[in-house]
Amino acid sequence: MATQRQAAGTGAQGQGGEHFLVVFAGFHRPWATWIAHRLETHGHRVSLHRWDPPREIPLESALGDLLLASGRILLVLSDWFFQLGPRPEGEWSEALRGVVAANAHRFAAVNLTNRALLPATAVLEPVDLWGIGAQEAERRLLGRLGLPTGGPRRSVPAGPGSRYPGDPPAVWGEVPRRNVRFTGRDDLLNRLQQHLMDAEHSTAVVALLGMSGIGKTQMATEYAHRFSSDYDVVWWVNCDTRGTLRERLGELAPELDLNAGSEPGERIRALKEALRRREPHGRWLLIFDGWDDIEGADDVLPEGSGHVLITSRNRSWGEGRAVVLDVPGFERGESTGYLMRRAPRLTAAEADEVAAELADLPLALVQAAAWLGESDMAVGDYLRMVRDGELSELADQTGLDDVPRSSLTSWSILINRLREAQPHAVELLSLCAAFAPGRIPIGLVRHLPASDLPEGLAWLATDLAGWTRALDTLVNYSVFTRDTRTALAGEEPGPEQESVHMHRLVHDIVGRLTSPEERALHRKVVRRTLAAADPGNPQDSRLWPRYAELLPHLEPSGALASRNERVQDTVLNLLRYCHRSGEFRTGVQLAEQVREAWSEFQPPEHPRMGELTTQQGNILRAYGSFRAAYELDRELLDRLRAAPGTEGTALMTATSCLAADQRYLGQYTEALQAQREVLETALDLLGPDDYLTLLAQHNLGTGLRLLGRYAEAYEVDLETLRKRESLLRARHPATLVSGNACARDLRLMGRYRDALARQELGMRLHLQVLGAQHPQTLRARHNLLLCERRAGVLQDAGAAMASLLEHTEQVHGRRHYATIGLVVDHGNHAREHGDLGQARELIAEGEAGFRELLGPAHPISTGMLTNTGLILQASGDRAEALTLFEAALAGLTATLGPDHPWVLGCALNAAGGRNFTGRLDAAHELSRDTLRRARQALGDDHPFTLSCEVALAMDLRGLREHEEAGKVEEDALQRLTRTLGAQHPHTLAARQRIRPYWDFEPYLG
Repeated sequence: MATQRQAAGTGAQGQGGEHFLVVFAGFHRPWATWIAHRLETHGHRVSLHRWDPPREIPLESALGDLLLASGRILLVLSDWFFQLGPRPEGEWSEALRGVVAANAHRFAAVNLTNRALLPATAVLEPVDLWGIGAQEAERRLLGRLGLPTGGPRRSVPAGPGSRYPGDPPAVWGEVPRRNVRFTGRDDLLNRLQQHLMDAEHSTAVVALLGMSGIGKTQMATEYAHRFSSDYDVVWWVNCDTRGTLRERLGELAPELDLNAGSEPGERIRALKEALRRREPHGRWLLIFDGWDDIEGADDVLPEGSGHVLITSRNRSWGEGRAVVLDVPGFERGESTGYLMRRAPRLTAAEADEVAAELADLPLALVQAAAWLGESDMAVGDYLRMVRDGELSELADQTGLDDVPRSSLTSWSILINRLREAQPHAVELLSLCAAFAPGRIPIGLVRHLPASDLPEGLAWLATDLAGWTRALDTLVNYSVFTRDTRTALAGEEPGPEQESVHMHRLVHDIVGRLTSPEERALHRKVVRRTLAAADPGNPQDSRLWPRYAELLPHLEPSGALASRNERVQDTVLNLLRYCHRSGEFRTGVQLAEQVREAWSEFQPPEHPRMGELTTQQGNILRAYGSFRAAYELDRELLDRLRAAPGTEGTALMTATSCLAADQRYLGQYTEALQAQREVLETALDLLGPDDYLTLLAQHNLGTGLRLLGRYAEAYEVDLETLRKRESLLRARHPATLVSGNACARDLRLMGRYRDALARQELGMRLHLQVLGAQHPQTLRARHNLLLCERRAGVLQDAGAAMASLLEHTEQVHGRRHYATIGLVVDHGNHAREHGDLGQARELIAEGEAGFRELLGPAHPISTGMLTNTGLILQASGDRAEALTLFEAALAGLTATLGPDHPWVLGCALNAAGGRNFTGRLDAAHELSRDTLRRARQALGDDHPFTLSCEVALAMDLRGLREHEEAGKVEEDALQRLTRTLGAQHPHTLAARQRIRPYWDFEPYLG
């Protein structure tokens, strides 16, 4: 039962150094490690000895064995130390008076508690280290051992566990309270620590696996407390749902003073980067409790020098990054030790009999020990009831196959007895079973007025003393634990903020022991509680923690199928929260559940179904499921148009959603027509200054831009920007979106310097308002890079694009359309600067990604052919390049018409391809036509138009039309110099007679 650790210095005792054996219970490992480190710095040798001798070994013999060690023996004492075994106080007293007193010169002790120790410990003359600082604790330790406190010190590496245990980690993330009755598991905890310490860089992930009730959470809690001095950051994450997991993990970002905004995904991305970089702390521990749904785990799990501990029932963790550690039931000695400490009246034989009956299952032993410790029932009577009692509601039920029958009977006994003696406690317990297992914000129930509660439960709101007694009773009987989570921002701690943690197995058993009538009543109360707790504004990121808290309880409370309008409002607000906070995957799943439930009692044309469709479509669109969103929105709009008397705002919203879908699907003309209809309706119903009207106007600008009507888009966007600055504020996120749109328009119009100036200002505002990692900020940064590239001022664009791509991938993942678009722009830049290998890889990835996301016929998928053609042309494969140029030109002409700027760009490349393959007449013909169309679409002085003019001059020169070629070239050079400047890369390339080209920047809107 002992673990030895020979301290640094073994075999080379320093001058005047001694050897000390530090003896401790595993519970106090941090203190033992710190004591060893302090003694080592003073030149002494130290061995650590975890001590928990089996109960069958006489205590005098166990203490006598310690004397076999050389040097002096230092005991680390507390009231917990004397519960080892456990052993009767008399046995301890006799051993202290005997072995220890006879060898008093060998023994010394420190005391870590403010509680009274056994009188016989006086022989040890323990020095008190309770509640003092590190410097004073070291002085007292050395003084007790008769060692000098001054003099030279050895340089000993700090290492794990060397921080003073009285100094907590810099960040302590609401780890559950330490269980003072935690028993055994020492070998398992040491193995866990060893796995984490020995793991290679970026792979320090351990998953504790086991059945419900086996003690995984208790082990994780004990590890966090026992090894806390190894870490600077310890953060606990309850994994009730993916949404709560991400919300809770993201809350670590502000604790580390990271400038990461309030959106969970943004916070997680900033957090992962900080942890990877060891900034501001390199020694961190993240604990994910109850992480069973591991889809998307790689998006959450950090890398770096810290440690990740997971508790789960999902064995799939072993197939990935995690080292799996199976958690078995108690060993018999651990079972009996726990029972005898919790119920001191039990004899060793009785404890052994109870442990055997309950199959050493920790959760069952906790409940049995609580019952036997709190009641005066004879152990024999208890065992007879367990063996012979009827399981009533639990008999022959499925889903409890892993739970021993004796354990189920034990729970039945407890709840039936409480029902007789403490009915309020059982009512509160049954109410908790109507929430989801795990963390339950039970105090929210007290926000309900008594009139909203059933007559039998009105006491929940009015009887504070009864509430407190019921909670205390359930905690004392170990039915659940009080949660350590603090109140939300702006809330004063109190009964209304009370939370408890209910084990999944206990939750299941209590639910089965509750009658159907009571269960229905309690679920109704929980639904009302959730509705009352809804802050009512999911757009406010300060309220997102509350929404994350409510989310897990929707389904178990029956809220998804509720016909109550207030409850339905809450469900819709939680969908809005998923959309606003970036929890798209959770939102997609929740929306589908709601649709399935509401379809049972709501007709498709009901307004609620329309609201649901709007939110579901928004989430699907943001998630990249454009076709699914389109099908939903189109069906709703068709139904609304067919129904007589449809409300104008409902029709407007549905049309707006469909127009957004059409833009993403490449149906640009149809989308613009629908968006004009939306704007006209908004102006008529809401007026020109309404938020929704301005949103409709902004979307109109987007539609015009996608159709290549850049000047018109700029006029619309500039008007929207001015109104938003006036009606909202200059720093409102919607205003920033308009500023970004205006800069994009200016760039596409060829006004590169104006675009850059506006985007630089917008970028500064994005950083100040939203933070560096917000998705909107990343879009602004992308546009800034493109503005700098076109303006010819970016010196190291490749490094800047690579950095932005890394951050964007952290935000959205590699396959999101925003990331794919940046991959393409990065590839175009790499090709332009001669890195064909990287360019080929990036462009191929971008082309495949857009084809998979949008289909092969989408304008963006078609336009990508021209980027691939430029790679082939640069590699010398001119014939194949021309084939792709011509395919892109034909495809985009068919879908967008001959005058769209994207079509003109493809034509510029196709003319170049014809020239390079010797088809000079065809090249000249296409170049002249392209120049004519570019002048009409973009204007005479647009940089693209001037590129077309330079290309025409080259084709004329190829046909030996030197006089006209010279005139065309000279006109183009004068205009380029006047428009862009003599030193702009486009101007310099034209002077060097480098054939101009056009690379496609994919843009979805």
